Amino acid sequence: MQAKDVFDKLRRFDAYPKTLEDFRVKTYGGAAVTVVSAVLMCVLFVSELNYYLTKEVHPELFVDTSRGQKLRINIDIVFPNMACAFLSLDAMDVSGESQIDVDGNLFKQRLDLGGRPVDEAPEIHTVGSDPGDNATEVASVLDPDRCESCYGAENPDMKCCNTCEEVREAYRRKGWAFQNPDSIEQCKREGWAQKMEAVKNEGCKLFGYLEVNKVAGNFHLAPGKSFQQKHVHVHDLQSLGGQKFNVSHRINHLSFGQDYPGIVNPLDNVNERVESLQMMFQYFIKIVPTTYTKVNGETLFTNQYSVTKHSKSTGSLLGETGLPGVFFSYELSPMMVRYTEKHRSFMHFLTGVCAIIGGVFTVAGLIDSMIYHSSRAITRKIELGKAS
Repeated sequence: MQAKDVFDKLRRFDAYPKTLEDFRVKTYGGAAVTVVSAVLMCVLFVSELNYYLTKEVHPELFVDTSRGQKLRINIDIVFPNMACAFLSLDAMDVSGESQIDVDGNLFKQRLDLGGRPVDEAPEIHTVGSDPGDNATEVASVLDPDRCESCYGAENPDMKCCNTCEEVREAYRRKGWAFQNPDSIEQCKREGWAQKMEAVKNEGCKLFGYLEVNKVAGNFHLAPGKSFQQKHVHVHDLQSLGGQKFNVSHRINHLSFGQDYPGIVNPLDNVNERVESLQMMFQYFIKIVPTTYTKVNGETLFTNQYSVTKHSKSTGSLLGETGLPGVFFSYELSPMMVRYTEKHRSFMHFLTGVCAIIGGVFTVAGLIDSMIYHSSRAITRKIELGKAS
Protein backbone atom coordinates (compact mmCIF):
# COMPACT_ATOMS: atom_id res chain seq x y z
CA MET A 1 0.00 0.00 0.00
CA GLN A 2 1.32 3.35 -1.00
CA ALA A 3 1.80 6.16 1.45
CA LYS A 4 -0.68 8.29 -0.49
CA ASP A 5 -3.43 5.73 0.07
CA VAL A 6 -2.64 5.69 3.82
CA PHE A 7 -2.93 9.48 4.09
CA ASP A 8 -6.14 9.44 2.03
CA LYS A 9 -7.71 6.97 4.46
CA LEU A 10 -6.45 8.99 7.43
CA ARG A 11 -8.05 12.13 5.98
CA ARG A 12 -11.46 10.49 6.26
CA PHE A 13 -11.26 10.76 10.08
CA ASP A 14 -11.11 14.57 9.96
CA ALA A 15 -13.90 15.80 12.25
CA TYR A 16 -13.30 19.40 11.22
CA PRO A 17 -13.90 19.59 7.42
CA LYS A 18 -12.94 22.93 5.90
CA THR A 19 -14.95 24.88 3.35
CA LEU A 20 -13.44 26.85 0.57
CA GLU A 21 -12.82 30.53 1.23
CA ASP A 22 -15.03 31.39 -1.72
CA PHE A 23 -18.06 29.78 -0.05
CA ARG A 24 -17.62 31.58 3.30
CA VAL A 25 -19.92 34.50 4.03
CA LYS A 26 -18.83 37.05 6.62
CA THR A 27 -21.49 39.26 8.19
CA TYR A 28 -21.66 42.14 10.64
CA GLY A 29 -23.77 40.03 12.96
CA GLY A 30 -21.15 37.28 12.97
CA ALA A 31 -18.44 39.81 13.75
CA ALA A 32 -20.45 41.16 16.71
CA VAL A 33 -21.07 37.64 18.06
CA THR A 34 -17.35 36.84 17.69
CA VAL A 35 -16.26 39.94 19.66
CA VAL A 36 -18.79 39.32 22.44
CA SER A 37 -17.91 35.63 22.73
CA ALA A 38 -14.17 36.42 22.79
CA VAL A 39 -14.65 38.90 25.65
CA LEU A 40 -16.83 36.38 27.50
CA MET A 41 -14.22 33.65 27.07
CA CYS A 42 -11.50 35.94 28.44
CA VAL A 43 -13.59 36.86 31.50
CA LEU A 44 -14.44 33.23 32.24
CA PHE A 45 -10.84 32.17 31.72
CA VAL A 46 -9.57 34.77 34.22
CA SER A 47 -12.23 33.63 36.69
CA GLU A 48 -11.22 30.00 36.28
CA LEU A 49 -7.52 30.89 36.63
CA ASN A 50 -8.18 32.86 39.80
CA TYR A 51 -10.13 29.92 41.22
CA TYR A 52 -7.25 27.57 40.37
CA LEU A 53 -4.65 29.80 42.05
CA THR A 54 -6.62 29.98 45.33
CA LYS A 55 -6.00 27.23 47.87
CA GLU A 56 -8.64 24.65 48.64
CA VAL A 57 -9.42 24.12 52.35
CA HIS A 58 -10.70 20.70 53.48
CA PRO A 59 -12.46 20.58 56.90
CA GLU A 60 -12.45 17.47 59.10
CA LEU A 61 -14.07 16.79 62.46
CA PHE A 62 -12.67 14.43 65.07
CA VAL A 63 -12.33 13.97 68.84
CA ASP A 64 -9.88 16.31 70.58
CA THR A 65 -7.23 14.21 72.34
CA SER A 66 -4.72 17.00 73.01
CA ARG A 67 -3.53 17.44 76.57
CA GLY A 68 -1.43 19.86 78.57
CA GLN A 69 -1.84 22.84 76.27
CA LYS A 70 -2.45 26.40 77.43
CA LEU A 71 -5.34 28.50 76.20
CA ARG A 72 -4.40 31.99 75.06
CA ILE A 73 -7.12 34.63 75.38
CA ASN A 74 -6.59 37.79 73.31
CA ILE A 75 -8.45 40.81 74.69
CA ASP A 76 -9.06 44.32 73.38
CA ILE A 77 -11.99 45.96 75.18
CA VAL A 78 -12.84 49.63 75.68
CA PHE A 79 -14.92 50.99 78.57
CA PRO A 80 -15.71 54.60 77.58
CA ASN A 81 -17.30 55.47 80.93
CA MET A 82 -15.27 53.55 83.50
CA ALA A 83 -11.83 54.60 84.73
CA CYS A 84 -8.90 52.18 84.75
CA ALA A 85 -8.50 52.86 88.48
CA PHE A 86 -11.90 51.27 89.12
CA LEU A 87 -11.58 48.36 86.72
CA SER A 88 -10.10 44.96 87.57
CA LEU A 89 -9.86 41.72 85.64
CA ASP A 90 -10.10 38.36 87.36
CA ALA A 91 -9.74 34.91 85.83
CA MET A 92 -10.43 31.49 87.28
CA ASP A 93 -11.10 27.98 86.03
CA VAL A 94 -12.54 24.67 87.19
CA SER A 95 -9.09 23.31 88.04
CA GLY A 96 -9.02 25.62 91.06
CA GLU A 97 -6.61 28.24 89.76
CA SER A 98 -7.69 31.81 90.34
CA GLN A 99 -6.46 35.14 89.03
CA ILE A 100 -3.40 35.32 91.29
CA ASP A 101 -1.92 32.25 89.61
CA VAL A 102 -2.55 33.24 86.00
CA ASP A 103 0.28 34.70 83.93
CA GLY A 104 -0.86 37.58 81.78
CA ASN A 105 0.43 40.34 79.57
CA LEU A 106 -2.30 42.95 79.82
CA PHE A 107 -2.14 46.73 79.53
CA LYS A 108 -4.46 49.51 80.58
CA GLN A 109 -4.74 52.74 78.62
CA ARG A 110 -6.51 55.67 80.26
CA LEU A 111 -8.97 57.47 77.98
CA ASP A 112 -10.88 60.71 78.19
CA LEU A 113 -14.63 60.78 77.54
CA GLY A 114 -13.91 61.36 73.85
CA GLY A 115 -11.98 58.09 73.61
CA ARG A 116 -8.56 59.75 73.31
CA PRO A 117 -5.57 58.47 75.35
CA VAL A 118 -4.89 60.52 78.49
CA ASP A 119 -1.20 59.56 78.63
CA GLU A 120 1.08 58.11 76.00
CA ALA A 121 2.32 54.89 77.59
CA PRO A 122 -0.22 52.30 78.77
CA GLU A 123 0.51 50.76 82.16
CA ILE A 124 1.10 47.06 82.71
CA HIS A 125 -1.70 45.22 84.45
CA THR A 126 -1.16 41.85 86.14
CA VAL A 127 -4.33 39.81 86.40
CA GLY A 128 -5.81 40.24 89.86
CA SER A 129 -3.55 43.18 90.73
CA ASP A 130 -4.63 46.55 92.05
CA PRO A 131 -5.92 48.97 89.42
CA GLY A 132 -5.02 52.09 91.41
CA ASP A 133 -1.98 54.36 91.28
CA ASN A 134 1.15 53.69 93.27
CA ALA A 135 2.55 55.94 95.97
CA THR A 136 6.21 56.07 95.00
CA GLU A 137 6.49 59.85 95.14
CA VAL A 138 4.88 60.05 98.60
CA ALA A 139 6.92 57.19 100.03
CA SER A 140 10.20 58.69 98.81
CA VAL A 141 10.05 61.45 101.45
CA LEU A 142 9.34 59.09 104.37
CA ASP A 143 11.60 56.88 106.44
CA PRO A 144 12.28 53.76 104.33
CA ASP A 145 12.67 51.67 107.52
CA ARG A 146 9.30 52.63 108.97
CA CYS A 147 6.65 50.03 109.86
CA GLU A 148 3.17 51.46 109.82
CA SER A 149 -0.01 49.84 111.04
CA CYS A 150 -2.25 47.56 108.98
CA TYR A 151 -5.18 48.47 111.24
CA GLY A 152 -5.73 44.99 112.58
CA ALA A 153 -5.21 43.20 109.26
CA GLU A 154 -1.59 42.16 109.91
CA ASN A 155 -0.61 38.65 108.88
CA PRO A 156 2.64 36.64 108.83
CA ASP A 157 3.40 37.83 105.29
CA MET A 158 2.41 41.46 105.86
CA LYS A 159 3.32 42.84 109.26
CA CYS A 160 3.76 46.41 108.04
CA CYS A 161 1.55 48.50 105.73
CA ASN A 162 3.42 51.61 104.62
CA THR A 163 1.11 52.54 101.73
CA CYS A 164 -2.62 52.70 101.14
CA GLU A 165 -2.36 49.85 98.66
CA GLU A 166 -0.62 47.64 101.24
CA VAL A 167 -3.44 48.31 103.68
CA ARG A 168 -5.97 47.37 100.98
CA GLU A 169 -4.02 44.19 100.20
CA ALA A 170 -3.91 43.26 103.89
CA TYR A 171 -7.66 43.81 104.12
CA ARG A 172 -8.16 41.70 101.01
CA ARG A 173 -6.18 38.81 102.46
CA LYS A 174 -8.27 38.98 105.62
CA GLY A 175 -11.46 39.10 103.60
CA TRP A 176 -12.41 42.50 104.99
CA ALA A 177 -14.17 45.23 103.08
CA PHE A 178 -12.15 48.43 102.62
CA GLN A 179 -14.98 50.77 103.55
CA ASN A 180 -13.54 54.03 104.90
CA PRO A 181 -10.21 55.06 103.33
CA ASP A 182 -10.44 58.52 104.93
CA SER A 183 -9.85 56.93 108.35
CA ILE A 184 -6.53 55.37 107.23
CA GLU A 185 -3.50 57.58 107.55
CA GLN A 186 -1.64 56.12 104.57
CA CYS A 187 -4.62 56.75 102.24
CA LYS A 188 -5.12 60.29 103.54
CA ARG A 189 -1.41 61.04 103.06
CA GLU A 190 -1.44 59.77 99.45
CA GLY A 191 -4.69 61.56 98.60
CA TRP A 192 -6.32 58.30 97.60
CA ALA A 193 -9.87 59.67 97.77
CA GLN A 194 -8.90 62.69 95.64
CA LYS A 195 -7.33 60.41 93.03
CA MET A 196 -10.49 58.35 92.80
CA GLU A 197 -12.55 61.51 92.40
CA ALA A 198 -10.21 62.88 89.70
CA VAL A 199 -10.55 59.85 87.41
CA LYS A 200 -14.35 59.56 87.55
CA ASN A 201 -14.71 61.18 84.13
CA GLU A 202 -12.32 58.84 82.36
CA GLY A 203 -12.60 55.71 80.26
CA CYS A 204 -10.28 52.74 79.93
CA LYS A 205 -8.94 50.47 77.22
CA LEU A 206 -7.69 47.06 78.33
CA PHE A 207 -5.75 45.04 75.77
CA GLY A 208 -3.21 42.23 75.58
CA TYR A 209 -3.53 38.55 76.33
CA LEU A 210 -3.54 36.06 79.18
CA GLU A 211 -2.85 32.34 79.24
CA VAL A 212 -4.98 29.93 81.25
CA ASN A 213 -5.35 26.19 81.57
CA LYS A 214 -7.18 24.50 78.72
CA VAL A 215 -10.24 23.73 80.82
CA ALA A 216 -13.58 25.41 81.37
CA GLY A 217 -13.42 28.68 83.25
CA ASN A 218 -14.35 32.32 83.23
CA PHE A 219 -12.90 35.79 83.40
CA HIS A 220 -14.61 39.06 84.12
CA LEU A 221 -14.01 42.78 84.13
CA ALA A 222 -15.74 44.52 87.02
CA PRO A 223 -15.21 47.51 89.33
CA GLY A 224 -13.51 47.14 92.70
CA LYS A 225 -10.65 45.10 94.11
CA SER A 226 -11.47 41.41 94.42
CA PHE A 227 -10.83 39.06 97.32
CA GLN A 228 -12.00 35.72 98.67
CA GLN A 229 -14.38 35.70 101.63
CA LYS A 230 -15.44 32.31 102.94
CA HIS A 231 -14.68 30.74 99.57
CA VAL A 232 -16.79 33.36 97.79
CA HIS A 233 -15.33 35.70 95.18
CA VAL A 234 -16.15 39.27 96.27
CA HIS A 235 -15.43 42.72 94.82
CA ASP A 236 -14.90 45.59 97.24
CA LEU A 237 -17.05 48.45 95.95
CA GLN A 238 -17.46 50.27 99.26
CA SER A 239 -13.98 51.77 99.00
CA LEU A 240 -14.98 53.35 95.68
CA GLY A 241 -17.50 55.58 97.40
CA GLY A 242 -20.60 53.49 96.72
CA GLN A 243 -21.04 55.03 93.29
CA LYS A 244 -22.93 53.43 90.43
CA PHE A 245 -21.02 52.25 87.39
CA ASN A 246 -21.64 52.51 83.68
CA VAL A 247 -20.27 49.31 82.13
CA SER A 248 -20.97 50.23 78.50
CA HIS A 249 -18.23 48.60 76.47
CA ARG A 250 -16.93 47.96 72.98
CA ILE A 251 -15.18 44.67 72.23
CA ASN A 252 -12.66 45.45 69.50
CA HIS A 253 -11.30 41.93 69.53
CA LEU A 254 -11.72 38.74 71.52
CA SER A 255 -10.24 35.46 70.37
CA PHE A 256 -8.79 32.26 71.77
CA GLY A 257 -5.46 31.53 70.11
CA GLN A 258 -3.98 32.84 66.88
CA ASP A 259 -6.05 33.90 63.89
CA TYR A 260 -6.06 31.75 60.75
CA PRO A 261 -7.27 32.63 57.20
CA GLY A 262 -11.04 32.98 57.11
CA ILE A 263 -11.63 32.92 60.87
CA VAL A 264 -14.71 34.72 62.20
CA ASN A 265 -14.70 35.94 65.81
CA PRO A 266 -18.37 36.61 66.72
CA LEU A 267 -17.54 39.17 69.42
CA ASP A 268 -15.27 41.39 67.32
CA ASN A 269 -16.59 44.96 67.04
CA VAL A 270 -19.51 44.30 69.39
CA ASN A 271 -20.73 47.52 71.01
CA GLU A 272 -23.01 47.36 74.07
CA ARG A 273 -24.61 50.42 75.66
CA VAL A 274 -26.25 50.17 79.07
CA GLU A 275 -29.96 50.77 79.44
CA SER A 276 -29.38 51.77 83.06
CA LEU A 277 -26.48 51.91 85.50
CA GLN A 278 -25.36 48.79 87.36
CA MET A 279 -25.78 46.45 84.37
CA MET A 280 -24.30 42.96 84.16
CA PHE A 281 -23.35 41.61 80.75
CA GLN A 282 -22.73 37.87 80.45
CA TYR A 283 -21.22 36.10 77.45
CA PHE A 284 -21.45 32.31 77.36
CA ILE A 285 -18.80 31.02 74.97
CA LYS A 286 -18.42 27.58 73.42
CA ILE A 287 -14.83 27.05 72.25
CA VAL A 288 -14.04 24.57 69.47
CA PRO A 289 -10.34 23.58 69.28
CA THR A 290 -9.09 24.02 65.72
CA THR A 291 -5.95 23.19 63.77
CA TYR A 292 -5.06 24.81 60.45
CA THR A 293 -2.44 23.12 58.27
CA LYS A 294 -0.97 25.25 55.48
CA VAL A 295 0.28 24.00 52.13
CA ASN A 296 3.89 24.14 53.34
CA GLY A 297 3.06 21.76 56.20
CA GLU A 298 3.02 24.38 58.96
CA THR A 299 0.28 23.61 61.51
CA LEU A 300 -1.40 26.29 63.59
CA PHE A 301 -3.14 25.24 66.84
CA THR A 302 -5.92 27.67 67.63
CA ASN A 303 -9.64 27.87 68.45
CA GLN A 304 -12.90 29.19 67.10
CA TYR A 305 -16.03 29.83 69.14
CA SER A 306 -19.72 30.60 69.25
CA VAL A 307 -21.34 32.88 71.83
CA THR A 308 -24.64 33.59 73.53
CA LYS A 309 -25.07 36.82 75.47
CA HIS A 310 -27.34 37.96 78.24
CA SER A 311 -27.70 41.22 80.14
CA LYS A 312 -29.58 42.32 83.21
CA SER A 313 -29.72 45.11 85.77
CA THR A 314 -28.15 44.14 89.08
CA GLY A 315 -30.27 46.62 91.03
CA SER A 316 -27.76 47.01 93.83
CA LEU A 317 -24.00 47.18 94.26
CA LEU A 318 -23.71 43.75 95.83
CA GLY A 319 -26.36 41.18 96.45
CA GLU A 320 -28.17 38.19 95.07
CA THR A 321 -28.78 39.86 91.73
CA GLY A 322 -25.09 39.98 90.85
CA LEU A 323 -22.27 42.41 90.24
CA PRO A 324 -22.05 45.14 87.56
CA GLY A 325 -19.47 44.25 84.95
CA VAL A 326 -18.73 42.13 81.90
CA PHE A 327 -18.46 38.38 82.44
CA PHE A 328 -17.14 35.76 80.01
CA SER A 329 -17.83 32.11 80.79
CA TYR A 330 -16.25 29.60 78.44
CA GLU A 331 -16.20 25.84 78.01
CA LEU A 332 -14.43 23.64 75.50
CA SER A 333 -16.01 21.28 73.02
CA PRO A 334 -14.73 17.66 73.03
CA MET A 335 -14.61 17.80 69.23
CA MET A 336 -11.86 19.38 67.16
CA VAL A 337 -11.98 20.84 63.65
CA ARG A 338 -9.00 20.40 61.34
CA TYR A 339 -8.58 22.54 58.22
CA THR A 340 -6.05 21.47 55.59
CA GLU A 341 -4.92 23.66 52.70
CA LYS A 342 -4.39 21.94 49.35
CA HIS A 343 -3.55 23.08 45.83
CA ARG A 344 -6.35 22.68 43.32
CA SER A 345 -5.97 20.07 40.57
CA PHE A 346 -4.36 21.30 37.34
CA MET A 347 -6.36 18.74 35.35
CA HIS A 348 -9.55 20.22 36.82
CA PHE A 349 -8.36 23.65 35.71
CA LEU A 350 -7.57 22.35 32.21
CA THR A 351 -10.99 20.70 31.95
CA GLY A 352 -12.67 23.91 33.00
CA VAL A 353 -10.78 25.97 30.40
CA CYS A 354 -11.70 23.52 27.63
CA ALA A 355 -15.33 23.57 28.74
CA ILE A 356 -15.35 27.38 28.67
CA ILE A 357 -13.83 27.64 25.19
CA GLY A 358 -15.89 24.83 23.68
CA GLY A 359 -19.14 25.89 25.34
CA VAL A 360 -18.87 29.54 24.41
CA PHE A 361 -17.76 28.68 20.86
CA THR A 362 -20.70 26.30 20.37
CA VAL A 363 -23.30 28.65 21.82
CA ALA A 364 -21.88 31.57 19.81
CA GLY A 365 -22.11 29.45 16.61
CA LEU A 366 -25.76 28.65 17.33
CA ILE A 367 -26.55 32.33 17.97
CA ASP A 368 -24.70 33.40 14.81
CA SER A 369 -26.52 30.78 12.71
CA MET A 370 -29.87 31.87 14.12
CA ILE A 371 -29.15 35.54 13.36
CA TYR A 372 -27.89 34.73 9.84
CA HIS A 373 -30.81 32.53 8.79
CA SER A 374 -33.37 34.84 10.41
CA SER A 375 -31.99 37.86 8.54
CA ARG A 376 -32.00 35.92 5.25
CA ALA A 377 -35.60 34.83 5.78
CA ILE A 378 -36.66 38.39 6.53
CA THR A 379 -34.80 39.66 3.45
CA ARG A 380 -36.56 37.12 1.21
CA LYS A 381 -39.97 38.16 2.50
CA ILE A 382 -39.18 41.79 1.86
CA GLU A 383 -38.05 41.03 -1.67
CA LEU A 384 -41.16 38.96 -2.40
CA GLY A 385 -43.32 41.78 -1.08
CA LYS A 386 -41.70 44.24 -3.41
CA ALA A 387 -42.00 41.85 -6.42
CA SER A 388 -45.72 41.38 -5.91
